[in-house]
Amino acid sequence: MTSLHPTVIGDAYTDATAWNLLADLSDLGDRMPGHEGEAIGAGLVADAFEKIGLDNITEEPFPIPGWWRGDASLTVHHGERDVVFDGSHELVELPGTPSGTVSGEVVDMGYGLPADFEGVDLSGSIAMASSLTPDDYGRWVHRSEKYGYAAESGAEGFLFYNHIEGALPPTGDVGHTNEPGPIPAVGLSKEVGARLARHCKDAGSDDGIAATLSVEARNEPATSANVEAVVGPDTDEEVLFTAHVDAHDVGTGANDNGFGSALVVGVARILAAMEAELETRVRFVVFGAEETGLYGSYYWTHSHDLDRVKCVVNADGAGYSRDLEIHTHGIEAIGEAFEEVSEAFDAPIEIEDGLRPHSDHWPFVQRGVAASQARSSSHGSGRGWGHTHGDTLDKLDSRDLRDLSVLCAAGVAKLAEADRSIDGRAAEDIKSEAITEGFDVGMKATGTWPWGEPRPWPWSDRSA
Repeated sequence: MTSLHPTVIGDAYTDATAWNLLADLSDLGDRMPGHEGEAIGAGLVADAFEKIGLDNITEEPFPIPGWWRGDASLTVHHGERDVVFDGSHELVELPGTPSGTVSGEVVDMGYGLPADFEGVDLSGSIAMASSLTPDDYGRWVHRSEKYGYAAESGAEGFLFYNHIEGALPPTGDVGHTNEPGPIPAVGLSKEVGARLARHCKDAGSDDGIAATLSVEARNEPATSANVEAVVGPDTDEEVLFTAHVDAHDVGTGANDNGFGSALVVGVARILAAMEAELETRVRFVVFGAEETGLYGSYYWTHSHDLDRVKCVVNADGAGYSRDLEIHTHGIEAIGEAFEEVSEAFDAPIEIEDGLRPHSDHWPFVQRGVAASQARSSSHGSGRGWGHTHGDTLDKLDSRDLRDLSVLCAAGVAKLAEADRSIDGRAAEDIKSEAITEGFDVGMKATGTWPWGEPRPWPWSDRSA
């Protein structure tokens, strides 16, 4: 069995290469897909790959629908005066929103669950929903799902308010494949959302409060890129360890997903130091344009031979703590490898087998490839600081990055063992489980149900 040398582990705890990359990525500020900062970030990852001695380093560009933020405001016509919310601590546009000015009554849809919209006619209204999903609901209801329900119910605009306090309006994509979404949309801070919810309640169940939402945005074609490199023998199969380099243009994208990109470099550096002992080639891929539709990973899965992919471990949402979680999507062999790591290092690793269809592992999962997500326990509901101005480097801990780099490297080394068989799951099995767990409801609402009619993409269709 492949194990990490004590000297390699010790070196990982004293080296700052990965953390320095994370700091540099955070200092870029804007790594929005298709923007200059994302391209610079991809170059920084490629430079780090070269510094640690990886082979076959490439940056592969691909087309995406780009989006640029303009001005936005929400004017509430309350009583005898207008109240204008337009500060960055009050609201931000949601990427993929179209430009437009709409007026109507704000209607508070609560959590914005599917049942909340059943039989509701929102024609002429501006729908508002919380970012929170109740812990007992059974699955996470994504922002774009709530947006889709609002649009389907006839709403003229959409307000998405945070459940995390601190004047932190949440951002996040609501665009459709290769085009903006149907109605203007912004994220509101918890404080503004609570204020509007209070006024809606005071107005009564049948009436909302009059408001005007104004959004200016630019939607036009752009280019992103994937960065990759390899270590180990030239084998027919490859183990992929991945993350995404892009981030939203608020905050600095430190946790989401600068930490993941740094984790890829940390794991790569450890495995490069023991390259001669690897039994299967390991490919490190840092995708672009995850935040606006998983474009980089979809491009990769449609432009590479998936028969060569033994398995995938995708790092996203890993900066919350040093308590590693591996979401296996029912691939027992991946869970078993990390259980062995947990025992060897006497470190807790939580293994979850449910579906998580919202990051770069998903294009692999839906096409039958054995793929998993590596993240860490957040000890809270939702993204926390993620997708807000508060996603900054000071929230993260270099010790977490070192711990997770060692544990993930040990897991990847085990997955790369030649005699360790890892079988994917048939796309139809994944489809059935997605339906059982209720994910099909939301994915159909957002036009991302992968087993429906093919959707146009610049390179191929998005279907499985």
